[in-house]
Amino acid sequence: MTAPMLLIENPRPGVRLLTLNRPEVRNALSTPLLAELAAAIDAAQEDGAVRVAIVTGGPKVFAAGADIRELANRDVLGALFDQRPNYWERLRKFPKPLLAAVNGYALGGGCELAMHCDIIIAGASARFGQPEVNLGIIPGGGGTQRLARLAGQQMAMKLNLSGEFIDAVEAKACGLVAELVPDEATLARALTLAEIIAAKAPIAVRLAKEAVLASRDLPLEAGLAFERQAFATLFSTEDFREGVAAFLDKRKPRFAGR
Repeated sequence: MTAPMLLIENPRPGVRLLTLNRPEVRNALSTPLLAELAAAIDAAQEDGAVRVAIVTGGPKVFAAGADIRELANRDVLGALFDQRPNYWERLRKFPKPLLAAVNGYALGGGCELAMHCDIIIAGASARFGQPEVNLGIIPGGGGTQRLARLAGQQMAMKLNLSGEFIDAVEAKACGLVAELVPDEATLARALTLAEIIAAKAPIAVRLAKEAVLASRDLPLEAGLAFERQAFATLFSTEDFREGVAAFLDKRKPRFAGR
């Protein structure tokens, strides 16, 4: 029996864990795997019991890039009408928090997948890079645009033009990852953080995510207006009343997402 390319689990309350499972090719992101991942993200979006999702590649490697065999025979039309941008877009539009637990290589499409996540927890062995130039192409899943926004233009130029990798320490220093932990703690820390987020008010968490993402595209004045509107909207929720009541009663809130 063929092993599934994507493992789907619910290890903590409110947390969906998605594990890439192609270890024989270092979790290369083939089109079928990316399609399965997009479908799993869609399912997590529709499942009211899921409040946070995590993507990981396991303890040894996150994803070492696209499946080169797929690219070998592709022509211009094949690239233009590729379904992969649709799958990336579904990941981008996931409204709930999405975390990445990264050990080992996160290269090319693997780096792009990590950058689609809202928070990256990196193990000490993590290596990030966009080596597409070595194949005579450039990233096609956001590697030039997201890297510039997350790590700055200088780092984006260095990685995209040279094809070199950076280690987890440098990735943390340039703002590409949120936390750096020992390899054996990567998934555990991601699960703990996901569980913490899952316990918060779901509507507030979603709007906080939207507001932070809007800051990349909006001028400060427009971003502040967006934030203020979201802030005011949350006063109409049951979760706001529950949060205030729990604070005054000195107990943990029980947020229902309403």
